[in-house]
Amino acid sequence: MANNDQMPQVSFMKNGEVDKRLLQQIKFVERQNLLRAARLNRMRKNARFTGLLLGGVALSIYGYSIYSIKQETFLDDFEEPEIVIKQ
Repeated sequence: MANNDQMPQVSFMKNGEVDKRLLQQIKFVERQNLLRAARLNRMRKNARFTGLLLGGVALSIYGYSIYSIKQETFLDDFEEPEIVIKQ
């Protein structure tokens, strides 16, 4: 029983050696993949830095707002002023 649903096996050998053009293409693709991986790692690092920076700015604004509200005293004086009648 023959298994006809599989693709035939491809041989990259020419005269007992791997084709030099194929090796050059493989090395080129490997170099491009390494460059792409390095670029993605740098982008990921920059994204983390930006996220931490924005988070820090948001937390500092929030902290400053809470701190400045605690210092305000104009709402503490709820007494009505006395009416002075001049005669």
